[in-house]
Amino acid sequence: QTASPLVSWISSCGWLGTPAWRSPGWKKPEVKETNKAIFLRRKITLVRAITLTTGTIVGSGIFISPKGVLENSGNVGVSLLIWLACGILSLFGALSYADLGTSIKKSGGHYIYLLETLGPLPAFLRLWAEFVMIRPANMAVVSLAFGRYLIEPLFAPCHAPDLAVKLITVIALIIALNCWSVTWSANIQTVLTVLKVVTIGLIIIPGMMALANGKTPTNFQDAFDPSSLTLSKLPLAFYSGMFAYGGWFYINFVTEELVNPER
Repeated sequence: QTASPLVSWISSCGWLGTPAWRSPGWKKPEVKETNKAIFLRRKITLVRAITLTTGTIVGSGIFISPKGVLENSGNVGVSLLIWLACGILSLFGALSYADLGTSIKKSGGHYIYLLETLGPLPAFLRLWAEFVMIRPANMAVVSLAFGRYLIEPLFAPCHAPDLAVKLITVIALIIALNCWSVTWSANIQTVLTVLKVVTIGLIIIPGMMALANGKTPTNFQDAFDPSSLTLSKLPLAFYSGMFAYGGWFYINFVTEELVNPER
């Protein structure tokens, strides 16, 4: 015999009433089987994918990390070598994920690749590590940098006030935009990417012009001075550099939403 499902009802008085399958006139609900699959809408075009990747790489890290790289490397020469090494490592990672994205055409990034290759347990642990530790910490750093750089010019030369309310507002706004529409979030990402690239250009171009005019900065004198080098701090310098380059893997989280993943 097949047991009937135990479905109870709660009266207006709040007590658990008679199971519904014992009530007169109750009929077992019909479950319609369908072969229709559910797919994500492909709304992210090539331009939006490029701006998404560029926007996540050129994020708050490039404005925060240079201080950490220089302080922990000890001198300018070693810091430049660390930037170069971090860039090469990030390039290898990006090329590997580009190959994975065209081979395993599923959204999910790290999780889906671990699930397909190593099984559910490593994927589960990686997902929860991302959810509990990695993503909240990263979101806190990004929001802190955004809030500070946004309001500090308004209070110069004084220090900016407490940013807690501003950070909560920024986080809530970002979450709301991503939940509301993929198109809206992609368009806003495009605008923010352009603004960040322009900002970095305003920093780089005057420096290049100064070098072209023969102005040699004093920072490059004794660039590889070993007296200021501390080997125990080099891992922190590498971490700061890799944080600035981080973001090349974000496009793999939305593989199923790309119009043409191979491109």
